[in-house]
Amino acid sequence: MKPTKSRNKLIYNATFHTRSKQLGSQLSEDLRKKYGKKSVRVIEGDSIKIVRGEFKGVDGKISKVSTKKSSVAVEGVKKEKTKGDKFDVYIHTSNLLVTGLNTDDKWRIAKLEGKKPSEKPKTVIEKTPKKENITKETKVTKTQEKEVEK
Repeated sequence: MKPTKSRNKLIYNATFHTRSKQLGSQLSEDLRKKYGKKSVRVIEGDSIKIVRGEFKGVDGKISKVSTKKSSVAVEGVKKEKTKGDKFDVYIHTSNLLVTGLNTDDKWRIAKLEGKKPSEKPKTVIEKTPKKENITKETKVTKTQEKEVEK
């Protein structure tokens, strides 16, 4: 079997988890510098720019994500049928450039910044041992006693 045929078969028969990973798209230059990553999985609400195809140069937000088609629908990108009805055009994620991220998902942003999202910031509570408090009080009382004796 040819390599292209076996590769296409793997893509077509991929599991949902693998197919979800294939929905990645490149980040713009400023987002690359900010997060130190080259690509990200796209979700609804991300601002994108179409880089290739019939709608090249169009900016918009992602309205629907189709894991089955490995593509997304963009707001404002529609085609018209002969009867006059309009329908969404699905564009493959490899033809997109992400210009703005949807920051509703804190887990996603933490992963992009390189932090472990499961770990919560620890609050450090400093407790002084009781022995130190007693010694400080006794020192204070001794000095006070000297002042009183004078």
